[in-house]
Amino acid sequence: MTQESAAEVLRQARRIVVKVGSSLVTNEGRGLDAAAIGEWCRQLALLERGADGQAPRELVMVSSGAIAEGMKRLGWSKRPHEVSELQAAAAVGQMGLAQMYETQLSEQGLRSAQVLLTHADLADRERYLNARSTLMTLLRHQVLPVINENDTVVTDEIKVGDNDTLGALVANLIEADLLVILTDQKGLYTADPRSNPAAEFVHQARAGDPALERMAGGAGSSIGKGGMLTKIVAARRAAGSGASTVIAWGREPDALLRLAAGENIGTLLVAPTHKTQARKQWIADHLQLRGSITVDEGAAAKLRREGKSLLPIGMTQVEGDFSRGDVIAIRDGAGRELARGLANYASAEARLLCRRPSRDIAKLLGYSGGPEMVHRDNLVLTQASAAADQ
Repeated sequence: MTQESAAEVLRQARRIVVKVGSSLVTNEGRGLDAAAIGEWCRQLALLERGADGQAPRELVMVSSGAIAEGMKRLGWSKRPHEVSELQAAAAVGQMGLAQMYETQLSEQGLRSAQVLLTHADLADRERYLNARSTLMTLLRHQVLPVINENDTVVTDEIKVGDNDTLGALVANLIEADLLVILTDQKGLYTADPRSNPAAEFVHQARAGDPALERMAGGAGSSIGKGGMLTKIVAARRAAGSGASTVIAWGREPDALLRLAAGENIGTLLVAPTHKTQARKQWIADHLQLRGSITVDEGAAAKLRREGKSLLPIGMTQVEGDFSRGDVIAIRDGAGRELARGLANYASAEARLLCRRPSRDIAKLLGYSGGPEMVHRDNLVLTQASAAADQ
């Protein structure tokens, strides 16, 4: 990829996840760095408003620092190993972390929300969709989510493990264009520059390239948990949904603004697949179909020709036993598969919704998960559908 193409990847990113590490947030464990956090919040506000001369961005912050701040408040100089002590530190530190972001973002005229997640929230289909819906609703209302792992209740079985990985999972969750990992290092080198003077800086590479993991290695600081390797692995994970990743020094002046303008700061790891293609390919290739929906002629035509969302009023029959978030087939009256998509309602609910207008959903189910049975963003036309139009 040329330098100009790389700059376009950055400039065109409209939905961005920014992850900030503990050592930056807490000034190497000395306590929450109000000046640094305020500076990032200033840049986030400018990007959200489009004050950089480009279209407004949608932004999510993934912030480390709760445990480190809790350690400082509790007077602990070393990170504990006992789970209960880590959870206690997180509980104490989370109060200060949330308050700091709320204060700094409010001063910039931004509303904020705290969102605590665990791996279990992202592994379970229904909780995944609930978390996604919450975040997308916050973004739609121009509220900036500040996300951290829910360390006060997490166990090894449901732990994400580090906020680099959490940043990547959030990028997957909301289908971000770009993951920016702000750290205390300039970016990736071909080797550790502290011990190898011949190490060269990596300005740009393809996310998921196995050579990158060989270059990275070594533990993080005594305050944070992740090293460069976790960032490389996070970039590979983010690329799975089409998000590129930048690893950059968090104290670089106007780092977020300059990245959004396309400036070559840090290491850019480009996703090999566009986010829309990645998501659609995953749906199209899904082998385990839990069920299917048969639609009438009008709905079939809208799907084939316009790629519209599937509304309940166009549904005539529901087959199988599926849950919200499962991949299902959409078929015409002759049984031909037109499309595949993620179900917004479980099969039992879908049967109640057949032939009913979307305005009746809340009355029939007691809640509304959206007016669509399958949203067009979660739908991909299949070969049978394409062939039927020829």
